[in-house]
Amino acid sequence: MTAVEPFLTSMGGPRLHDPVLVEPGDAAGVAAHRRLRRAAFVADQGLFADHDLDVVDDDPATTVLVARRHDDGAVLGGVRVHPHDGHGGLGWWRGSRLVVDPGAERGVGARLVRAATALAEDRGAVRFDATVQADKEAFFARLGWTTLDRTTVAGAPHVLMLGPGDRLARAVADKAPLGRLVGDLVPGGAGWVGDDAAPVPGAALVAACDAITPAMVERDPEWAGWCAVLVNVNDLAAMGAVPVGLLDAVAGRSEEHVAAVLRGIRAAAEAYGLPVLGGHTQVGQHGALAVTALGATDDPVPGGGGRPGDVVHLVADLGGGWRPGHAGRQWDSTTHRRPRELRELVGTLARHRPAAAKDVSMAGLVGTLAMLAEASGTGAELDVAGVPRPEGAAMADWLTCFPGFALLTADRPGATPPSSPRATTAPVGRLTAPSPAGAVSLVWPDGRRTLAVAAPATGLGPAAAVPPPTEEALR
Repeated sequence: MTAVEPFLTSMGGPRLHDPVLVEPGDAAGVAAHRRLRRAAFVADQGLFADHDLDVVDDDPATTVLVARRHDDGAVLGGVRVHPHDGHGGLGWWRGSRLVVDPGAERGVGARLVRAATALAEDRGAVRFDATVQADKEAFFARLGWTTLDRTTVAGAPHVLMLGPGDRLARAVADKAPLGRLVGDLVPGGAGWVGDDAAPVPGAALVAACDAITPAMVERDPEWAGWCAVLVNVNDLAAMGAVPVGLLDAVAGRSEEHVAAVLRGIRAAAEAYGLPVLGGHTQVGQHGALAVTALGATDDPVPGGGGRPGDVVHLVADLGGGWRPGHAGRQWDSTTHRRPRELRELVGTLARHRPAAAKDVSMAGLVGTLAMLAEASGTGAELDVAGVPRPEGAAMADWLTCFPGFALLTADRPGATPPSSPRATTAPVGRLTAPSPAGAVSLVWPDGRRTLAVAAPATGLGPAAAVPPPTEEALR
């Protein structure tokens, strides 16, 4: 079935089709789009003298979306989607030259804008904007766009507008119920709520616990076992603790399935020099996996120790590559490392203690920064151009993926940041006054800020603001 053929129901029922189809333009479609542009922007509006062609038209990364009438294939309008002035590597994309035939059916422009927004996100856009004519501001606002600035183009008033996009916020969305679910437990104790691990009362120990999603246990059991150890070790590393042991709870549909999970646990535990102290194993059940780890430290690094004005650093191992089957979601920087290299990385914060730290989890870099800011009672800004990333990772993926080994730290300006010879350390932002606590804005090369996370990520609130449980509550 070609793109312009009507959709046939699987039951052989009546033909269902939309009267207008939006698709990437072929040569004829692009030519038709250019004719519409010339008629609108040159002949009618006089914004350009002879033509409106520019370097974007010659950029192979540019896609022209065209709206075609289903019945006769006539091009009713079009729009360009392209990287913005060499910043595509940062995930900054732009829409331009939106035009609709004056005789087109109602709604074609909105269809093109929505399709362009979806295509930009698919291409890895973190920021998707457009400079639109001022009289179209309300139209774009109805489609969820927000105004960034006002400017003049070819002598006519224009508005720089930001397209809707929630990919970064979605990465941390599953954390939102935590405050409602466990807030009254004061997890970790006052001052440590929302932290990566919890200090054990009366001992120089911290305890961490993480579960692996059942889908991952079923799909990639050995990798799930490795990751169950890895995420716990990372939690301890973020607290500046030295891992001393772990316990696991494993279930699987068969002996072979459980054995694969345990192979991953054993391999990671040996690599990190971490003894498996015990656990629980079940066969004949749906796949399930959780690991608890203990680490030694008499001075844990809190996740909520930051304050406005602190410099945020990223400490990340950029080696490795995407885990097969998990491209764009899970970066494997650990399985290629020698045990001594892994252990040296884990000791980074034990050697140099910042004011606050969190390991970058499945919430991604932006989501983890939101949680650090929330625990610290601050907001945060992330300098997109300052974020180091592997050559094989698109910015949108890197900001939202699990990166293997990566830590976010916050400390006073001028403080020496943590470092490791096997990791890249770079300043990537700062903590700000809360607006509200946990809100994260992205700072772009043009100096503008776009909101990535608008509300507290977990609802647990600032760690220091949580009172200890009363005796009555403990009864």
